[in-house]
Amino acid sequence: MAEAHNAPGPLDIAVDLREHGAARDGQPQLLDRRLFMQLLVFRVPGAPGPTEMAERLVAALGKVGMGTVVYEDVNDPFGIGLLTFSEDPADFVTKVRPALTRLGGIDLRSEFTMLGRSYSSGHEPDLEDWLLRRPKATVLNEDWPWAVWYPLRRSGAFARLEPRDQGPILREHGTIGKSYAASDLAHDVRLACHGLDANDNEFVIGLVGKSLHPLSHIVQRMRATRQTSEFISQMGPFFVGRALFRHGA
Repeated sequence: MAEAHNAPGPLDIAVDLREHGAARDGQPQLLDRRLFMQLLVFRVPGAPGPTEMAERLVAALGKVGMGTVVYEDVNDPFGIGLLTFSEDPADFVTKVRPALTRLGGIDLRSEFTMLGRSYSSGHEPDLEDWLLRRPKATVLNEDWPWAVWYPLRRSGAFARLEPRDQGPILREHGTIGKSYAASDLAHDVRLACHGLDANDNEFVIGLVGKSLHPLSHIVQRMRATRQTSEFISQMGPFFVGRALFRHGA
């Protein structure tokens, strides 16, 4: 009987899991690391109350080395938002989960749960900074206490566009975002959540800044862009919070 061979077939597709940045000194930037971020939202209906519970959360997660931001939920006087981040997604199970179960006294609002990973577009001049340092610095900046977090999904029609047609659509969005950041009005964290979101969303967006109004304003302004008006099929729910405690990993 002839020996079977596992030679590549015509339908085999090479899989490259690395993140790609712009070439530097003639060499491509490649990195197989990324930052995972998770937002959990809770109600604290009884004692000890949301503020003391937030303080306990930061203390508990700080002991296990988790980067943490705890937000006061603007739309719920008994609510808090817990943002944690790590390069190892197992930390959400091995560190965050035990800390929460030990504390008790909080009710998860699962409709606001968001989980995503930093990603590259292939054009970043400093790939490691973009993937690992920048998202942390953005959410931990004490001058930017306000935050709006939300998931979104593009329509299949956008995915079917040729790259040359997608480019101008994405640049329109990017140009607006950069103008707000340059004026210190709104700064963003962009995460991919393909296959990680219960509602099949594709991205998680965090907008942070020193005031709340510009964060609302940039969302409003983006509605007129071609990407949002034609190719976004779902956005939200929106979590609006003000940072109460922060702990950098």
